Amino acid sequence: RESHIRCQRCERPICPDCMRDAAVGFQCPDCVAQGAKQTRSGRTTYGGMRPTDASATSIGLIAVNVGVWLAIALTGGGASRLVELLGLRPDGLCAIGGLYDLRLSEELCQRGGTWLPGFVDGAYWQVLTSGFAHIDLVHIGFNMLALYLLGPQLEQLFGRARFLSLYLLSLLAGSVAVLWLSPDYQLTLGASGAIYGLFAAFAVCVRKVGGDLRQIGVLLAVNLFITFAFPNISWQGHLGGFAGGLVVAALLVYAPKGKRRTAYQVGGLALVGLVLALAML
Repeated sequence: RESHIRCQRCERPICPDCMRDAAVGFQCPDCVAQGAKQTRSGRTTYGGMRPTDASATSIGLIAVNVGVWLAIALTGGGASRLVELLGLRPDGLCAIGGLYDLRLSEELCQRGGTWLPGFVDGAYWQVLTSGFAHIDLVHIGFNMLALYLLGPQLEQLFGRARFLSLYLLSLLAGSVAVLWLSPDYQLTLGASGAIYGLFAAFAVCVRKVGGDLRQIGVLLAVNLFITFAFPNISWQGHLGGFAGGLVVAALLVYAPKGKRRTAYQVGGLALVGLVLALAML
């Protein structure tokens, strides 16, 4: 059929029966179908599926943290057995009458003491559960506030799966730093490693778009000052989580665009997970 119109997208000729109204000009049926498919899939800035609610994952993580905190508070707070089971301790030891005996094995300790398990003894779950355990209300309050403020923004940029990978890998990186750098019998808990990973990811995203880093820089400077200025704060977990967040965010943000971007990102995340696992071993 005679055609005097070209498709606004592909510039192929289209007849009056086939042309479809578009925001500007007309499009052919093929381009309309392709556009509808792309709209349905809705990709985020860095390749993830666009979430319908960018705060859902953060709210879920906050709910888990608050649930564990309540369980600890209701079973004795700092004296709760859950603290010893969920917190991360590089090596286990025996508690007898309020004192610690490093010479007794788990078998001998059970005859009259309480065994406090450690990662080396087989409490491998602690590298993950420690990131969801808190005792102090202020501690969990600051961590969950940071997650509530940063989490939805990062999920909007990365998508749900990539954001959750960032959070968990940052948490594990903080745990690895604790295993390597903390005293053998020191107990560490809290979501701070994962939160510092989010700080690092936010800085990487701002840097990628050429934004002003001063605001996030001031926030990081304040948090680093608090980390080293006050006692009983795990600088190992904070720095490990920050380093993990930097690496993961860089892999997600600077992966080459195109059809293979997801493959590069998944491969990079898997490699980070493997390195962390080997470091734990």
